[in-house]
Amino acid sequence: MNFEAYHRLFDTILNNPAPAAPYDNPDYFNYTKLNASRSRRWLKNGVLSEELKTVLKAIDRPMKWIVITEPWCGDASHIVPFIHLMSQENPLIEAEYELRDQEPFRINDYLTNGSKSIPKLVIRDAEGNDLAVWGPRPKGCQELYD
Repeated sequence: MNFEAYHRLFDTILNNPAPAAPYDNPDYFNYTKLNASRSRRWLKNGVLSEELKTVLKAIDRPMKWIVITEPWCGDASHIVPFIHLMSQENPLIEAEYELRDQEPFRINDYLTNGSKSIPKLVIRDAEGNDLAVWGPRPKGCQELYD
């Protein structure tokens, strides 16, 4: 799905009087409500550095960015909006968003210490070869978490 469809998913979940699992659990529902707010705030106020924009604009070949995420994920609510903003800097970047807990279950190929940690960014070339994998959080944050 594209970013707009991913963001509409938040509203679909939050406006459903009987949401599907796991959103039928009040904790997951409330995480999603908070994350929708966080994500919208970052989209409105987030700023990419000029240095990062320069690097992104210098990409000179088509790339596909696959973002593995879920609406209930707190880390994703802070990170995915910036991945989206980054992808908008260069028309050679095609971004696609996949849910961790639905087919094609791509997360199983990109485990973090054996876990399905998200968000995960997989960067591929036009032939579908992995160029880089990033996630679930910045290195310094991961070290603190560990």
